Amino acid sequence: MIFAAGLGTRLRPLTNNLPKALVPYKGKPLLQIVIENLKIYGFDTLIINVHHFADKIIEFLEKNDYFNTKIIISDERNKLMDTGGGLYFARKYFDDDFLIHNVDIISDINLKKLADFHKKYSPLATLAVQDRESNKKLYFDTRNNLCKWKNEVTGEEKIARNCDKSVGFAFSGIHFVSPRIFKYMSEGVYSIIDTYLKAAENEEIKYFDHTGDSWRDMGKPESFSD
Repeated sequence: MIFAAGLGTRLRPLTNNLPKALVPYKGKPLLQIVIENLKIYGFDTLIINVHHFADKIIEFLEKNDYFNTKIIISDERNKLMDTGGGLYFARKYFDDDFLIHNVDIISDINLKKLADFHKKYSPLATLAVQDRESNKKLYFDTRNNLCKWKNEVTGEEKIARNCDKSVGFAFSGIHFVSPRIFKYMSEGVYSIIDTYLKAAENEEIKYFDHTGDSWRDMGKPESFSD
């Protein structure tokens, strides 16, 4: 699933008349870059959620013959539901483990290695992370399981369970998930991170460290400067 419904507020004025998914980088819209990368790794069915300028995204996909890929639109035009609510809204499309990829993330992470790691350990979710500077981090215990979220600037924490020894990583906006996640979810507007923290009280939420890989958050104007 590609999360492409966001308002792109950090990219204004670029997103005043264009969805974030269609903002071009080096001649290609972000959505196209992500789709083409997913196709390289063999993903042949994609669910894309839409809200902000949804018609333009659909028109773009139609114009490009859906990139010769099965693409299903999860239509959130009536209400933007954030990453957690948006995933739950699209739950009927998932009957096996699946990948989630933010549309504004460009990375050369090896998605096959991520998938293999997830299949090997069969956690509820495997989150791609890096050891890089970030205002917000996810912390994992000595068994590599999620135990808390922390705002490194304000000190605010959301704790799933106690873990005396832990290490913090920056989340990369790419994750493999089991459909079992839906039993921890409901309708509403909320972040998928909140769901992970709730589920981590009883479930394994592991991390996949891809530190050293190229990674760029294209939701920030400065990311387009080169």
